[in-house]
Amino acid sequence: MTLEDFTEYTGDGDGEGDAAAEGDDAAAPDEVADAESRGESEVGPESAVDGGSAVDSGTRGGDPSGDREDDDFAAYDATPAGSDAGLGVVSVSQGLRIAEEEDETSLKAFVTTDNREAVRLGKYLLIPYPDGERLFCRITGLEYAQEFQSDDATEIHARRQMRRDEFAERDYKFVADLEPMSVVYGEGDDMKRRMTDRVPKPGAVAEEAADDAEIKTGLKIPDDGVFLGHLSVGGEKVRTAAEPPTVDYRVKDDYADGDPLAFRHTLVAGGTGSGKTHASKNVLRQYLDSDRTYPMGDGRESRMAVVQFDPQDEYAQMHDDNPDLDDAFARRLEREGIAHGGHDDTVALVPRAANATYPGEGHRAERVEFTIPFSLARDMPWLVAGSGLNDNQYPALLTLLNRFFDNYGDSGTYSQFLSYLDDPALKEELHESGRVHEATFDAVKRRVRGVPSGVFDQDAKPITELDHTLVRPGGLSVVPTYHLPTSRQKEIVVLAVAGLLIDDKLSNDPASDRIKETPLLVGMDEAHNFLADADNVQAQKVVQKFTEAAKQGRKERLGLFLITQDPQDVAESVFKQVNTKVVLNLGDEDAISSVNIPSNLAGKVPYMEKGQMVVYSPDNSEPVELIGLSECVTRHE
Repeated sequence: MTLEDFTEYTGDGDGEGDAAAEGDDAAAPDEVADAESRGESEVGPESAVDGGSAVDSGTRGGDPSGDREDDDFAAYDATPAGSDAGLGVVSVSQGLRIAEEEDETSLKAFVTTDNREAVRLGKYLLIPYPDGERLFCRITGLEYAQEFQSDDATEIHARRQMRRDEFAERDYKFVADLEPMSVVYGEGDDMKRRMTDRVPKPGAVAEEAADDAEIKTGLKIPDDGVFLGHLSVGGEKVRTAAEPPTVDYRVKDDYADGDPLAFRHTLVAGGTGSGKTHASKNVLRQYLDSDRTYPMGDGRESRMAVVQFDPQDEYAQMHDDNPDLDDAFARRLEREGIAHGGHDDTVALVPRAANATYPGEGHRAERVEFTIPFSLARDMPWLVAGSGLNDNQYPALLTLLNRFFDNYGDSGTYSQFLSYLDDPALKEELHESGRVHEATFDAVKRRVRGVPSGVFDQDAKPITELDHTLVRPGGLSVVPTYHLPTSRQKEIVVLAVAGLLIDDKLSNDPASDRIKETPLLVGMDEAHNFLADADNVQAQKVVQKFTEAAKQGRKERLGLFLITQDPQDVAESVFKQVNTKVVLNLGDEDAISSVNIPSNLAGKVPYMEKGQMVVYSPDNSEPVELIGLSECVTRHE
């Protein structure tokens, strides 16, 4: 209990302890409480106690002369010298311990009254050691603790609080729980980090991290690389004393720091309206920057080629400038080394299909039509497998395709294959030889006829002859599928083109040297539609191909850039090869759980605003919260 609890107490009317009986000048209990809430002392020259004392100010100290000047207490200046630094100090009241196990670590800071409103969960702090090294840590918990070992759930305490206009901060201690993240040492370009191996001194001042270099070092954020966004805490950008005051977050893109993370694959996950397409465009534009090159095995330096599969006809807009990007914003981007503006070398490679017209009204990029030649089914039989083929039927399909192409060559068409299957003599021959049972033959024939017509062998140049258009160093090739009438047609186009790229990248005898010898980033929007785990054979074959591509990507300079709103549906064998995860707002618990980010950040995901994101890239930095650019660096509608 505090002194207030006693000064507010009144007697029961017997004259003893009754404040009202001490004189007309005595302060009422309410007035005492009000004075205390304003920070005024309860005992002093003007206090209520003096006003009602039997020994008045004229006789204080036994001097009847009433000379106040000789009898008053001397006044001293109680203002502390200097100014406060930091948010508070390291406290030992509840233990001070650094341990290898997180749950055995106890690190707390007492936060002074004036700083309490500025403190937020997730903020980064620095605590100095006596030798100049700094402990870099993060606020993981905040609590009010009792100032005194007494129960504040009392009638007196409750009524006193109810009569106040403001909460009395000084009645409680304000304590922050800290998570040690690293020890930062050195200065300037020589600044480094190491794991936490020292306990700070009791009473050491805890300050908010405000130096760009210290924050990046503490979080292991590279100075150079592909820009993703600005560091934030609770939806607010972290501010420093540098210029610009924000902290830019980048992913490694230099072999000097290990393999570029583009070739270790990226996943962008976000719900509808979360800003994932906006964010993806901004990232892809950085990879297309003219200054970004990669060393090849033969000693050449080559720019990245990007092939983006586009289900909503949005990415070809990257050819055009963003009309909403004003000069001031552009200058800010230039100061931070962020590529911006439309990418001139953008081509829309449009798949031609029967009874389908591509409008392409939202961009000015060049358009080149192509068709999927049926010859691709020789190496990718799953393109015509339909769905539901079992382990017996799939080998039968391979047998039929091999016999067909042996007879017709690579010029054989899908229409000719259907006619080939209609030959009863073929069915009888295969059945009698024991190679394909007649029931299996009929099942395969039904599946092949279930493939939508009008997707193979259309009146356009085959994609196999457009390798130099499809893959161009420094070029963006967008494959729109929005205009295709059925989901099966879209699936065939995406898997055929992606399979062509992967086969040439992984082959020791590629059909296209251009594809083999160019750094390549394959972007796939709505990736869950194409890389889902399933029981049927063809889905397993597709996932197997992309899993192999993901595993060998670093060696072959092939990167996957997967964009999805349902990350839980992406096959695990592909998913676990992804190094960098960019997570925007997701409302589904299964989706959030599947991305496997730290729990303290996973809890924020459902509440994030458009453009806010969590980045988890273990080979790049600690997991962090970011805010993306408010404007798209290219056109985005």
